Amino acid sequence: MAKHVLIVGGGVIGLCAAHYGIRSGHRVTILERGAPDHDNCSLGNAGMIVPSHIIPLAAPGAVALALKWMWNPESPFYIKPRLSWDFLAWGLHFWRAANPEHVARSAPLLRDLHLASRACYEELAERRDCEFGLVKKGLLMLCRTRRALDEEARTAGLARRLGIPADVLDSGQAAALDPGVEMDIAGAVHFPRDCHFTPNRFVAGLTRTLEAAGANFSWQTEVTGWNASGKRIEAVRTSQGVYSADEYVLAGGSWSTVIARDLRLKLLMQAAKGYSLTLPHPPRLPALCSILTEARVAVTPMGASLRFGGTMEIAGLDQSINPVRVQGIAKAVPKYLPNFSTGDFQGIRPWCGLRPCSPDGLPYLGRTGQYSNLVIATGHAMMGMSLGPITGKLVAQIVSGEHPSIDIGMLNPDRFA
Repeated sequence: MAKHVLIVGGGVIGLCAAHYGIRSGHRVTILERGAPDHDNCSLGNAGMIVPSHIIPLAAPGAVALALKWMWNPESPFYIKPRLSWDFLAWGLHFWRAANPEHVARSAPLLRDLHLASRACYEELAERRDCEFGLVKKGLLMLCRTRRALDEEARTAGLARRLGIPADVLDSGQAAALDPGVEMDIAGAVHFPRDCHFTPNRFVAGLTRTLEAAGANFSWQTEVTGWNASGKRIEAVRTSQGVYSADEYVLAGGSWSTVIARDLRLKLLMQAAKGYSLTLPHPPRLPALCSILTEARVAVTPMGASLRFGGTMEIAGLDQSINPVRVQGIAKAVPKYLPNFSTGDFQGIRPWCGLRPCSPDGLPYLGRTGQYSNLVIATGHAMMGMSLGPITGKLVAQIVSGEHPSIDIGMLNPDRFA
């Protein structure tokens, strides 16, 4: 049965939910707090599709590493201490989840989600109205030290056991895979199933596709509250008036917790700020995307430009740019890629975005027990672009009353309620 589906949030998750909702025969309205040309968290993303990323953010050693990095203003990970019950509760659950058992349970699910999303991207790339520069050459995890290479080799072993190809390379083998750029590394791990693309082209193309298919966009529309009766939502109140629908999808990214507050839903989540720097004319252009492992910096060729993205700064809904952390990204690059210098980044305007992080590093996806016509789709952290299409497809299945094609029981939005 066709329904009217109202989606809160016009980032990659909301757009993908709208795309697959329309494909399922539903009428779709998208509410977005920004303007049509707004800069959302999807646009400055590293643009990677990563079946290699099977280990959630909450993993063994993550807490110790975070505490160590907190004292370095240029470190890849920073948590700003503050007196907040939500923050303390999030931290407690993060600490509880950072164990081997959680990784063992999560890895097969993350594998299935990433591979299914990769297949969706391949299908979308065939559309003439949504070309976004999909490149299927894999990803290199570049390691400067032997210790880091050994750690990545263990991850590669887990990936292979789960059916994801991974090759451990010495420095010469890595250089042979991407001879256009010099590398100062001990070795690398190559994940051939990973891909990369240009996020802003994807978002713009999918928006045009949705408009042509009849989706209704309401821009500069901020949610101010909800009208509910019993276990059903009747309408959403916004800065542009009241909207009603049959089904509601909350895909508001880092703002989802605030948006859900009027519904008395407890979505434990923290906004993690990330930065990126894009060189329009880089001194070298790699053929593959990569991650500078110890520095946690992603490197993605996008057409003739090259994007460097990194840092994870948990400091609330704060979109100010910390130049010291941006400097940390620029200083890390020449250590791995000697063709580059910090001077290459002079005058490059940094971008920042807020990634929504759940305490266990897994998204929130599914219906909440409190409302029968509400689907939650948020909390993807750094994997929003990679998991966008499969998330949208699963949302459409749930809204349509179908059994989800992937078991998403671990993603229950009520798991920390």
